[in-house]
Amino acid sequence: MPTAHAITAPARITSSSTNGRIQRRRGTLLPASRPTWGEVGSGTWQSSLDRGTRAAPGGPCELNGVRTTVPRTCARLLVGSWAVVLALAGCGGPDPAATGPELDPTDWPAVLAAAQGQRLDWYMYTGDDAINGVVQDYVAPRLAELGVTLNVVSVAATADAVNKVLAERQAGLTGSGTVDAIWINGPNFATGKQADLWYCGYPQALPNAQFVDADDPAVAADFGVPVEGCEAAWQRANSALVYDSAELAEADVASLTALTDWAQANPGRFTYPAPPDFTGSLAVRTFLYDTVQDPELLAGGFDEATFAEYADPLWARLNALEPDLWRAGQTYPTSQEAVEQLYATGEISAFFSYGPGTVAQKVTDGVFPATTREAVPSIGNIGNVSFLAIPRDARDRAAALVLANLLQDPATQLRFYADGGIYPVIDLARTPADVQQGFAAVPLSPSVLPLAELTANVQPELDAGYVSAVDDGWTASVLQK
Repeated sequence: MPTAHAITAPARITSSSTNGRIQRRRGTLLPASRPTWGEVGSGTWQSSLDRGTRAAPGGPCELNGVRTTVPRTCARLLVGSWAVVLALAGCGGPDPAATGPELDPTDWPAVLAAAQGQRLDWYMYTGDDAINGVVQDYVAPRLAELGVTLNVVSVAATADAVNKVLAERQAGLTGSGTVDAIWINGPNFATGKQADLWYCGYPQALPNAQFVDADDPAVAADFGVPVEGCEAAWQRANSALVYDSAELAEADVASLTALTDWAQANPGRFTYPAPPDFTGSLAVRTFLYDTVQDPELLAGGFDEATFAEYADPLWARLNALEPDLWRAGQTYPTSQEAVEQLYATGEISAFFSYGPGTVAQKVTDGVFPATTREAVPSIGNIGNVSFLAIPRDARDRAAALVLANLLQDPATQLRFYADGGIYPVIDLARTPADVQQGFAAVPLSPSVLPLAELTANVQPELDAGYVSAVDDGWTASVLQK
């Protein structure tokens, strides 16, 4: 990854004294603020939903008449409105497929011609410096060469973007929506699919789809939800436990039981972000896998009885760990960025990451100590795929298709891997020899696990129903206990 970027990870600061941390206050979470983005490169970057969203950075936001100052709660309020939204989606309005721009994704020259001069509004999480750097330095210029201007709209929670698509659907903006593409996966994709928000049927028509194994279970299903041609894969993620080998031995990270034993002997040196932060939720889901022990029991769709059986032991385990967390568990970081900052400053010695490939650059840059290493606990690690969803009502659909294809280009995949440590979603066996040689030539830092070790015992992401149950259950049974 480039050693310097014009963009940096957005700070989430709960107050002048809490620096990105969540604190208990009568069972609530303190709000987090986030900065706006300036114009960079050949495209532009905007603050979260700055066109038409009733939210001020760090202040209260409103959705369907409900106001909150809790970070990401506006996104979660969306869940409570789905019954109304789905009912409206089923009413006798115009069919976006009929009123939207006519475009045949199998006619790629026509797609490229239609994309000329379009401004692509890509709604995405911008808290990852590695991804930001590649998007700014490589993706945006490549799109510009194809006549497309990239405008990245930063979102703190993907559900905010989905809610904007819903609002525009209700407002009748069929074929003229302002959200052209969303970096998405998991429950947000599932909810949008249920509401019939996504443009479908195009992924296999992309010229670079030849390099993607559509039958790969992680590509064919998104958190247990069949993709069915309604989103295009563009990167793969695997979790890992990152630790300072000067403080922890390999035996201390061999299992989650060993990790919690180490935390008990070294109080305050481990923590995780509060769910529904994505990585915080990942940490809790990893503990769920470890509590259940048999991954097959969690396979398939959400099973309420199975979750109920293991929920109490899970919460008991996390509550027992809590006094040994950073600040005795009375304060949880609000974001993964905050957790990594704690590690960088030496306040903690271990954390979960869904971006282990980015660790090497942070060691090289002197952000993380040279003794940083990675491990996969005995239960395994969780892996998933990130997708690009195109709303059915997208105004610049052709430009969005061009982006989806560019992200699957082997050259783009190699750039993400070499510069950002982002793992490829393409099947390297399907690529030309020079591409495979390019991937093999990327130097591997001793801080980072080889890809074969990282993927040797990967557990699939749980069904979206489990994710929601974990997030809600953690808040009720751990944070607010």
